[in-house]
Amino acid sequence: MFELLASRSGRVHVCGHRGHSIGAPENTLAAFKRTKELGGSSCEIDVVLSQDNEIVVLHDITLDRTTNGKGFAADMPASQITKLDAGSSFSAEHAGESVPLLRDTLVFAKEEEMGLHIEIKDSRNEDALIDRLGVLVEETQTRDWIVVISFDHQQLLKAKERIPAIRTEGITHARHHDPAGLVRGAKLDSVSVELGCFNGEDAAAIHGAGVAIRCHVPVPSELEKLEHYGWNVRQEVGEMLSAGCMDSVSGDDVAYLRALVDDFPLAKAA
Repeated sequence: MFELLASRSGRVHVCGHRGHSIGAPENTLAAFKRTKELGGSSCEIDVVLSQDNEIVVLHDITLDRTTNGKGFAADMPASQITKLDAGSSFSAEHAGESVPLLRDTLVFAKEEEMGLHIEIKDSRNEDALIDRLGVLVEETQTRDWIVVISFDHQQLLKAKERIPAIRTEGITHARHHDPAGLVRGAKLDSVSVELGCFNGEDAAAIHGAGVAIRCHVPVPSELEKLEHYGWNVRQEVGEMLSAGCMDSVSGDDVAYLRALVDDFPLAKAA
């Protein structure tokens, strides 16, 4: 089972943002496999709905940026989407890498015992997507390995209503005056916070509500710019990791995050 709280599992999860997306095409099985190889225990992925109501793993509602296709994913059947090249725009080495079906990604995650943070990106087709997600989760028996995430917390409440016992994670890029009230009101099991908005007191309040925290950490090159001018971000994040303020750290560079978590292990409770 994918346990969200470090206080229960005894470890902090290393989460590949769209997989190990600094070293492989985002949201592809290659990126998910590389996450596992580098010591990651979960992946954050994005999903949209195809023309024939199949869920595909894709960040944008259009195909243009990450594949050799054009137009809306919702205007193309899944059988054609999965034949597109999702790797050439990243590197020649990954030419021919395909857009995965969510079904195949769920099966992979269960077999590899990896957690999945599944972000709903398709607000225009959210009802059909949520219903299809419920079917896939039931068919693959992967409820214990996933958490459904979104910026739209109303959307997550809808998912809670329609998919029995599903866990949800609300994304927030801001500090709220009542973080515990926020997570309780949206019935969240986890919250995703950008490093720039992370605060230890907020973390304590969220954990006090029984809710997990995933903190998104920028790529090392961005952190190095800050550290060059005297802000030791890595040390600060590490101290928060050791203190148990974060249950998961996510980012594009899984190897960097793995080393960070290893260098700052959870302090043992007295």
